[in-house]
Amino acid sequence: MMVRRTLPHRELPTVGAWCFLDHFGPERTAMNVLPHPHTGLQTVTWPFSGDIHHRDSLGSDVIVQPGALNLMTSGHGVAHSEVSIDKSQMLHGLQLWVALPDSVRDGPADFQHIAELPVVANGGMHATVLVGDLLGQHSPAVTHTPLLGAEVRLAQQGTYEIPLAESFEHALMLIEGDVTVTGQPLAAGPLRYLAEGRSSVEFTTTNGAHLLLIGGEPFEEELVMWWNFIGRTHEEIALARSGWENADVRFGHVLGHGDERIPAPALPGVHLKPRRRVSQSGER
Repeated sequence: MMVRRTLPHRELPTVGAWCFLDHFGPERTAMNVLPHPHTGLQTVTWPFSGDIHHRDSLGSDVIVQPGALNLMTSGHGVAHSEVSIDKSQMLHGLQLWVALPDSVRDGPADFQHIAELPVVANGGMHATVLVGDLLGQHSPAVTHTPLLGAEVRLAQQGTYEIPLAESFEHALMLIEGDVTVTGQPLAAGPLRYLAEGRSSVEFTTTNGAHLLLIGGEPFEEELVMWWNFIGRTHEEIALARSGWENADVRFGHVLGHGDERIPAPALPGVHLKPRRRVSQSGER
């Protein structure tokens, strides 16, 4: 399957606490991601098409369908699997990670499946609020830092404006269609970064557009990210890897797969260091 990874970027490891963004598909294929671990983060799964079977070591067993959101909080440790229901279906969607702050990153794991999310409709604009608040609508998704995540669809030619929290930095990704953001065309794929201090963002489209808008208060804590783990030091990552390889109880067991699981790769032969962002300002 074609997967496009936009975050983390060498110069921009996070937008708010958003620290990972994969855009997968569209493609008719099977997804079979066997049990694997996470620490220090939340996974946000948002399919545009195709049904995905989620199981985790908390005992969650749900089908996430287009229009529904899966939010899994790893805390100190969790494991999960993701398997497509029908390989003839078109699979297309997003998976994002949110870095957990120190106050909760070693806490218990949790899982939310949200079947219905708030929607903002304004003329030809239709926005689904995945996380946070937008235009008076609040998502029930529980996060631990101030965040925004929204899927925005512009159905017809026109210019649209969305208010933004000035204390947030934001980023936009065009999934398909055509759009000009703050007077500059945005190509499908890469992120357009918007620094703090903006009270709104303006979109113009000629044939319609499908976009992702993310944002949050800048995340100031250092992050060491490797494989499926987020920590603060090399030693934390090494301990998590060893725990997964040795079936530590912190990760539990995902039912339905027997003993099948994804083994951890070998650690690189260097000391892992925190990702550091280049000072950001304005738009890029």
